[in-house]
Amino acid sequence: MYQLEEPTYFIYLASIPVIFVLFLLVLWWKKRKQKQFADSGLMEKLSPQMSTFKSFLKIGVICIALAFLVIALVNPKMGTKLETIKRQGVDIVFALDVSKSMLAEDIAPSRLEKAKQIITRIIDNLGSDRIGVIIYAGNSYPLLPITTDHAAAKMFLQNADPDMVSSQGTAINEAINRGITYFDMKERTNRFLFIVSDGEDHEENIAYAAEDATKAGIKIFTIGIGTEKGGPIPIKENGNVVSYKKDNKGEVVITQLKPDVLKEIASEGNGKYIDGNRTQETIKTIEDLLLKAEKNEFETKQFSDYKDQFQWFIGLGLLFLLIDVLLLEKKTKWIQKLNLFNEKK
Repeated sequence: MYQLEEPTYFIYLASIPVIFVLFLLVLWWKKRKQKQFADSGLMEKLSPQMSTFKSFLKIGVICIALAFLVIALVNPKMGTKLETIKRQGVDIVFALDVSKSMLAEDIAPSRLEKAKQIITRIIDNLGSDRIGVIIYAGNSYPLLPITTDHAAAKMFLQNADPDMVSSQGTAINEAINRGITYFDMKERTNRFLFIVSDGEDHEENIAYAAEDATKAGIKIFTIGIGTEKGGPIPIKENGNVVSYKKDNKGEVVITQLKPDVLKEIASEGNGKYIDGNRTQETIKTIEDLLLKAEKNEFETKQFSDYKDQFQWFIGLGLLFLLIDVLLLEKKTKWIQKLNLFNEKK
């Protein structure tokens, strides 16, 4: 396991292509001036040992050295010890609907982005609770196993989109069944499954899946995203809307929030339906819910004693700078024989 102490320094890597472009411009300018001074034959006689290949090699070595020095500034740290820590909290799994209907923009910026915002805000306010993330449409997929790494959960969550699932639809029952497998039944923790969806195109037998979850001690809460009036599903290219999804008759599909479906799931799952369109109220409701939940003790493993690794990259950077100093721009015999840049006539 590793950490990056100052990742903002990665921005300095942008200087490397700038340096290379400047090198090419200077090289072009020198060649142009040389042609004005004398023809190529005379230049070859005046400076027979000058090598264009060596110039490229030297700038390449300098760029590699700079890259290592930038990484040293970032200061990667490696975890050297894995220890078991006891925490108190609850286990939470978010099942995020990433079907095409979640791209509708009847809720700004879109249903899917609104859902991500809500989940991210909830994660920000959690203590030592464990969280997991599932995505689903026509099928369900594990996005992140249950963990105490909240930063990782938010990172994975931001990348969730409809392209990550192979089939469309809203297989809520499959998401519930997968959610059950996320929890460790050997541990006596409070278990919550939050389903974030618009309830569209759901499959049957949801009640049975919710019943199985209840038997496993899991409470299901549903968060509805979207409006009952609904909206079209945009088709975008390069971030711009070029069309809207149409049915077999060529008419624009209007997708609507189905609160009754989500209410039924929450009822069968011994939980509650929450209107997710009012972000602040939604977060407050869930915060109160988790605050009142009994916190149980569980064990988790995490790396400790992170050690700085910058010195290795400084060493490599200085080594390449030394190589650059020792590299002369004169031709060497074996490179001269290769004639990589057609320097011989």
